[in-house]
Amino acid sequence: MNSSLPPDRPRLPWDPPEHFEKRVPDGDNRERLVCARCEFIHYQNPKIVAGAVCTWNDKGQDKILIAKRAIEPRKGFWTLPAGFMELDETTEQGAVRETIEEAGAKIVLGPLFTLLNVPHVGQVHFYYRAEMTSPTLAPGPETIEARLFDESEIPWGELAFRTVKVTLEHFFADRRRGEFPVHCADIA
Repeated sequence: MNSSLPPDRPRLPWDPPEHFEKRVPDGDNRERLVCARCEFIHYQNPKIVAGAVCTWNDKGQDKILIAKRAIEPRKGFWTLPAGFMELDETTEQGAVRETIEEAGAKIVLGPLFTLLNVPHVGQVHFYYRAEMTSPTLAPGPETIEARLFDESEIPWGELAFRTVKVTLEHFFADRRRGEFPVHCADIA
């Protein structure tokens, strides 16, 4: 019944069971995966990414924590510490956990800074401002290296994701102005 799989591709563990079909359920307005046996609707929703713009004040100059990815996608490119939320955690808890996992940095989480919708990949990215409590870093297995950068040292051409670039651009512009509003945007 499930004709959504290409005929030349093997069935993968996350593929819906054979008896699910894509159709608009009664009372809905968009196509969903629906069980042809019991009418159960499998809703597919965006994934949430939580991360932080972490700063360390070094002799009056805030440096930014950036990590080089050791995993795909975008292995070998630089990113802010961030990743997919886990069940039973808040976006704040996810941002702290990801910072520890990716950079081994201890932080005090501040306010939400950017909320970026990335509909073409079904994601929403939340970045918080954070202050590091120590410059000590201990990158985890998902990270090649983690470093503190001055604004002039940011490897702009080697950033992994557009959401990271947009967040850093907002951060540096806001720092110059001396105010940090929440930024919301759609990323194409």
